[in-house]
Amino acid sequence: MGVETIYLETIDGVMIEADLVRTDADHVRAVVIIGHPHPLYGGDRFNHVVRAMQEVALRHDCHSVAVDFRGVNNSGGIHDNGDSERLDLAAACELADLIAPEVPIIMTGYSFGSVVGLNVSNPWIAGWIAVAPPARMMTSQPAAANSPGRKILITAEHDQFTTPEELAIAISSWSNSEIILAKGVDHSFAVNIASHCDIALSQLLNTLS
Repeated sequence: MGVETIYLETIDGVMIEADLVRTDADHVRAVVIIGHPHPLYGGDRFNHVVRAMQEVALRHDCHSVAVDFRGVNNSGGIHDNGDSERLDLAAACELADLIAPEVPIIMTGYSFGSVVGLNVSNPWIAGWIAVAPPARMMTSQPAAANSPGRKILITAEHDQFTTPEELAIAISSWSNSEIILAKGVDHSFAVNIASHCDIALSQLLNTLS
């Protein structure tokens, strides 16, 4: 997997470091944008779930962009509890429009990054994949909740922060949403995350065909 490290400028003037992986397929099916887990607990774009999503995206003929949120590693700015971080992912959407015009965007993320991603609005976002979103971080309905775009949430059977039942209640009023249960794992998704990402991305891409 060839990784190109790039810098994106957000609308508020912050320089964000990101990793771009390009497919060499003749037809790019989507651009997958990925947000990482909580930076105050060691999360960054090198997280194993983020990398797994990039590898899955490449297998499905998609470009992918994994950002380091503001204040993380070489990205500028400071941590903002998920609020200004939306602008970091929005900058990745602008890049997607430059490298693959009129190609749909699939917004994805893991834990903290999934909640940030669910709060990003862009007309080219065709769907969302949220891996282990902590329900307690969703203090209000995210922007994606009422979007007609498909939302697939991957929840761990033994998640320490949000049980599958709690997540089901949290998204019960959302449109076009479903939960994939990852059995036998906890919030860390130490095993089999690639297979679950593959299922989710395959389902989303099939709806766009």
